[in-house]
Parts: sequence; structure tokens; C-alpha cells
Amino acid sequence: MATTMRAMVLHRPGTPLVAERRPVPEPGPGEVRIRVLACGVCRTDLHLVDGELPDPRLPVIPGHEIVGVVDAVGAGVEGLAPGRRVGVPWLGRTCGHCRFCRSGRENLCPEARFTGYTLDGGYAEYTVADARYVFPLDERLEPVAAAPLLCAGLIGYRSLVRAGDPHTVGLYGFGAAAHILAQVLVWQGRRVFAFTRPGDAAGRDFARRMGAEWAGGSDERPPVPLDAAIVFAPVGDLVPRALAAVDRGGIVVCGGIHMSDIPRFPYRLLWLEREIRSVANLTRRDGEAFLALAPKVPVRTETVVYPLERANEALADLRAGRIHGAGVLVP
Repeated sequence: MATTMRAMVLHRPGTPLVAERRPVPEPGPGEVRIRVLACGVCRTDLHLVDGELPDPRLPVIPGHEIVGVVDAVGAGVEGLAPGRRVGVPWLGRTCGHCRFCRSGRENLCPEARFTGYTLDGGYAEYTVADARYVFPLDERLEPVAAAPLLCAGLIGYRSLVRAGDPHTVGLYGFGAAAHILAQVLVWQGRRVFAFTRPGDAAGRDFARRMGAEWAGGSDERPPVPLDAAIVFAPVGDLVPRALAAVDRGGIVVCGGIHMSDIPRFPYRLLWLEREIRSVANLTRRDGEAFLALAPKVPVRTETVVYPLERANEALADLRAGRIHGAGVLVP
């Protein structure tokens, strides 16, 4: 086996990733080494590279929508043998003993570490991961198609859980997460209303293909009041607009790790028991539930494939809104 690997590395936020050869990592106790087959390009990666996330571990290999094959196991690992197809999500490690971990809210652990941010991720040929936070995957899943499920799918699912049990749902920002969640919502018998960048006719067409019964600009009002709205776009200005679109008792969920500031808005938009909620990370229970649900729908991801060395191009396309669906890197 080779002793070095190709990797795309972030040395300083605000600068492009650098193609390097790195030593192939060795798994420590409780870890597995994974040969990467595909890694999704998430908006969180873009926030990291653009310097919008605080205190990354530098240098760092980004990427947290990883599909691969277990290549080696560290001491104490059980249930994950070499050759097993697996997925690695954003939440990479927690303390296991704080009040949040003990109560099933490990996504709020103050000592949590994150794949591709404070731990090296999947923009490489190999990575290592805490075996407790690795999801076994169906061997029949195609790696490129499965990669966006590991974050876009999981965050969309957790956002829906935070939204309660809505029948009419608005999705603001119709990218990777929304195009997956829309399919789930339609399968569940819910009504989907999509909001794209104003003037983005291709984005509206894409949303309708994914099951939205109505698609318009984010500056428009939906034809019916919404029970819930999920804001995936990292744009704080959309929160008051979403509040104006939800009915009495409606819930607005902010589904991203980063968002520009929410502007001041009149109290009447929040009145009548409307709520604003945020989503932080995910739990292993979310992953298990969503990865069991996705094949039943079945979720079909729309992807644009890039070779590993073109990671900067993929991030630029995501930044410019040129990707409808999800970008995926293939080593």
C-alpha cells in the first residue's frame, strides 16, 4: 500500500486549497481508516474556506460528506471490519459524559469535534474517523449519489424534526439539502413550496422537478400560509420574510451553521405564537433514522462530479450558485 496520499488542504481561510501529498494516516484506538470513494462539497466547507467559521484547526483537510471503505481498524474497534462500506458525517467526536451527551443531545456537546473543520476530512484519498461516529452503509448505494446524504440529507432531516409536524412547508434556498428534503416531504404527503434567488428560473424549474408544487423568488409570498419554513440559505434577511409567510403558530427553522445577521423586524411578525429555531449539527440517532428512511422514499440526489484536484472549482461553483443539487469530489 502507498505511504502517501493526495489531499486538498486549507492553510489559511480566504485562500484557495492547496494540493499536497500527505502521509496516509494511521488509525488510533477507537478509530478506523477509510479509503475515500466520494466526498460531498457542502456549503459549510465554503464557510470554512471563506473564513466565516471561527477557530478551525489549521492546516486542515475539509470535507464531511464522506463515503468510503474501511481500510484499517484501530485497537478496540468492534463491528467495522476492513472492506465495510461506511459514511462519515459532520459530527466527528463528542465527550460522551457531559449533560448533553448523557441526555441524547450530543450535537450540543461543548467538547464536540467536527469532520473537515477541527478534524481532517474527506478531501483526500484516505481519512480516519472515530468509529462511534461512522455509519455503516448499504453496499448497493452508489458512492457519489450517497455522499450528499451525509450532511445535506441529515441536516435537512433534523431541520424537519425541529419544524414539528407541518403540512405546508417552505424551503428557502433550494440547494443540496432542500432538494433531498423536498423528496422526503412529498413522499410523506406534505406540500412543498420552494424559494430560490430572485430571477433564478433554472432553480425554480429544478425545485418543481424535485416535487415542489410552487416555486418562486425569495422575495415572493407563497400562495398559501405555511405551517413551517426552513431557511437553508445563509441569509439573515430571509428570516423575517419566512416569518411573514408562516401562519399563526408557524415555525421558522434556520438550518445552517452560519448565517448573516438577522435584521430588526416588527414584533407583529413573531406574534401569534410564531417561533424561530436553529439547528446545530446532528445526533447519531438522526443519522440512523434518516439513512433508514432515504431508501424507502427513495431519495435520488442530483450531483455534479469533480475530480479531487478541482475542489477549488467546485467551491467556486457553489459560491456562485452554479450547482443545482450537490457537488461531489471523487479521488
